[in-house]
Amino acid sequence: MANLLYVDNSNIWIEGLHVAAYKSGMTQDVWTAVKRNICDYNWKLDFGKLFAFAGGDKSEVKKATLFGSRPPKNDSLWVMAKKRGFEVVVYDRNVANHEKKIDTDIVATMIEDSYEILTLGEDEVTLVAGDSDYVPAIEKLKKRNIPVHVVFWGHAARELKDVATKFIYLDDYLTHLSH
Repeated sequence: MANLLYVDNSNIWIEGLHVAAYKSGMTQDVWTAVKRNICDYNWKLDFGKLFAFAGGDKSEVKKATLFGSRPPKNDSLWVMAKKRGFEVVVYDRNVANHEKKIDTDIVATMIEDSYEILTLGEDEVTLVAGDSDYVPAIEKLKKRNIPVHVVFWGHAARELKDVATKFIYLDDYLTHLSH
């Protein structure tokens, strides 16, 4: 069984900063960190560890794609992600500096790949994201008997947790996923 891995970079990173803030005692709970945007910027995500945790052995990963916004020119994030095995897809932010196109491209790519490279009855999909925008795509994939695992922090959308074939909580692995 091979895995197709799709990661929403901003979603995993920003929400990880909130979990780290809670775990380091900066706030009484994760929801307060989210609502007040309290972040522990000492926490750094290790893409190699995320790839291994969410995707499995490299030999078991048919495709791994990291989606995000174009970083500043001096940011080495995307180079590091590529070295760790991810295909990287970046989009420019809009004029209001908001991230756009990421969720839509993840959904479109998951559906496209389910027809073009996924082997029905053998492969599975893993999504690393936490919002309910992905629910309709997961429902469509599951309707075709494609297992969809969601890997994210515990404060992910309830609907997303419920629709996933399996939901894997990252909270206990915060330290493991950092470098």
